[in-house]
Amino acid sequence: MRKLRIVGRYVVMSLCAAAMIGPFVWMVLAALKTDADIRAVPPTILPDPITGENFSRVTDAFDFWRFTANSVGIAIASTILQLVTATSAAYAFARIEFRGRNALFGLYLATMMIPLQVVIVPLFIEMRNLGLVDSYAGLLLPTIVSSFGTFLMRQAFLGLPTELDEAAFIDGANHFQVFTKVLLPLVKPALATFAVFAFMSTWNSFLWPLVITQASDRHVTLPVGLSRLNGRFGTDWNVVMAGSVISIVPIVAFYLVTQRWVIRSVAFTGMK
Repeated sequence: MRKLRIVGRYVVMSLCAAAMIGPFVWMVLAALKTDADIRAVPPTILPDPITGENFSRVTDAFDFWRFTANSVGIAIASTILQLVTATSAAYAFARIEFRGRNALFGLYLATMMIPLQVVIVPLFIEMRNLGLVDSYAGLLLPTIVSSFGTFLMRQAFLGLPTELDEAAFIDGANHFQVFTKVLLPLVKPALATFAVFAFMSTWNSFLWPLVITQASDRHVTLPVGLSRLNGRFGTDWNVVMAGSVISIVPIVAFYLVTQRWVIRSVAFTGMK
């Protein structure tokens, strides 16, 4: 009976893994197909012949390298700024006693319930009044604060014993020194996990870059550029899939760099 349960778990896990990985495998295979191959009826799974022409067609369809550089720059800058703002706010909510702290934190979390579509018009008007439409600052500013990141880092700080702070204060440290030299080094796994989420969120962002960069192509990001591959009367899906494959490479690379801390964070959370 025990072996049957173990086999059942492996079957369920295999089905879940196939459901998660299947679309990515299909995307890569479609990116290697020719026009005739991808429109074949009945559809084929493996590309025959394999072609890399779709990737060169993506780079020729728009200013690919400029759009990619814009996405990389905005994603890295936004991730760094989100780490700074989220950890600072999380430290205040977790370690500093002040009147109305819990109510303020509840209001802070309530902003997670407001979708971007609801605030995008007043946000655009605000950026226009500041003269930041079609600029890197306009792209970046609305992304530098994360309620989810504050919540995640607050939970990480709450998991540390308060005796660490008290010992540091007795030795003459102030809040900034306790924050930067005592607590931050102990929450590196949570920082890495949040960095992955922040980078992915900014990299995949589409609606706000589409709205704020409508004046020219100078500040357009890669997801907005890929949307231009959709034709009015037809779409070359093999080229779209090639662009999608290219667009996930930075996310995969970022995760591979930080996966050691992410896995450690998950393991630590499971042990608590």
